[in-house]
Amino acid sequence: MITDMDCEKLLLVQAEFDGEIDAADAVRAMSHRQECAICRAAYADLEAARHLMRDDAPRYRAPDSLRRALAAGLATRTPAIPRKSTLWREGGIFAAGMAIAAAITLMIVTPEQHDMLDQIVAGHVRALQPGHLQDVVSTDQHTVKPWFDGKLDFAPPVKDLATDSFPLLGGRLDYLDERTVAALVYRHDKHVIDLFIWPENGNATPQNAGHHGYNAVHWRENGMNLWAVSDLEGAELQEFVRRWRATP
Repeated sequence: MITDMDCEKLLLVQAEFDGEIDAADAVRAMSHRQECAICRAAYADLEAARHLMRDDAPRYRAPDSLRRALAAGLATRTPAIPRKSTLWREGGIFAAGMAIAAAITLMIVTPEQHDMLDQIVAGHVRALQPGHLQDVVSTDQHTVKPWFDGKLDFAPPVKDLATDSFPLLGGRLDYLDERTVAALVYRHDKHVIDLFIWPENGNATPQNAGHHGYNAVHWRENGMNLWAVSDLEGAELQEFVRRWRATP
């Protein structure tokens, strides 16, 4: 029996928080929480517990002997033979895929990066709600790029990847990491890709991570911090990043 202190979807809150439901269900769960104080409070309790463990739990550095043993084990491990991929069917594209595997690494998520990943995925999910995806709707990079003039204190790089099956849909302003950022919107088949951009010095090789049923790739180049996020399969999102970086 559902009382005023219960909700029939309460048990899904933990699954959503742990990223154990798919992208469509995650969007529905987020929309439900906007209307349900019980589930909203449960989600807030989980977040508070996670932050409490991160901030107050003791941390111990692994001894050097353990680090050396792990490094030696990884160095001597026989690599598994990869299965034939259906994503790269042609020889040239398969070679490019091998380059992706070498260039894009798995993100070792620190507490700070996990908080940023939370923001990135939440921003993407918010944008998927009706009427929030684009502030400027255009497939023309020469229309989208000037739209940001005067709205940001930097000029985001805008690229059209229509010939690579990742057409530009437009852009919008978003708010991440305590600042206003640019969000470029792309599409691949029926999937939406958000590319968040803001200034940050230094360069970093692309790293991929998964969170709440979404995939994200993070890298830095040419004075910009970039996060691509989508419900695409990880390999397809990595392919988007590779083609975006390769386009002038």
